[in-house]
Amino acid sequence: MSAEATIDTYYDALRDGEPLAPFFAADALVKFGIGERLVGYDDIEAGLREQTRTTEEWTVESHDLQVTEEGEFAWFADDVRMAWRGESGRHDHRTRWSGTLRRDEDWKFVGMHVSVPVDP
Repeated sequence: MSAEATIDTYYDALRDGEPLAPFFAADALVKFGIGERLVGYDDIEAGLREQTRTTEEWTVESHDLQVTEEGEFAWFADDVRMAWRGESGRHDHRTRWSGTLRRDEDWKFVGMHVSVPVDP
C-alpha cells in the first residue's frame, strides 16, 4: 500500500469510528489536533481512543491531498473538511493537515499536525 493509500485508509477509519492508533508508529513523536497536543505513542493512543469513544457521525472530505514518497519516508499536506458530533454538540471545520510517515513493513505516521486556519 502506498503512503497516499494509507492516508486515505486513515480517513476511512476516522469516518467509520475504527481504532486510529494502529496507523501510528510505536516511536511516533507527536500528533497535534485542533485542540490537543499528544506526545509519544502512549499519549497518541490514549487520545485517539478517547476521541473515538466520545465522537460519532464523522465527515472527512479531502480537498487537496499532496503526498511525496522518498525511500522509507513520505510527507503530506491536505485541506480537509471535518465534521463530527461530540459531547458538546456538532462541530464542522475546514482544517489543514500535514505530517510525516515512515515505511517499515507498512506506512505509519511518525508525526501529524491538524489545525484550523485563522482568518486575518
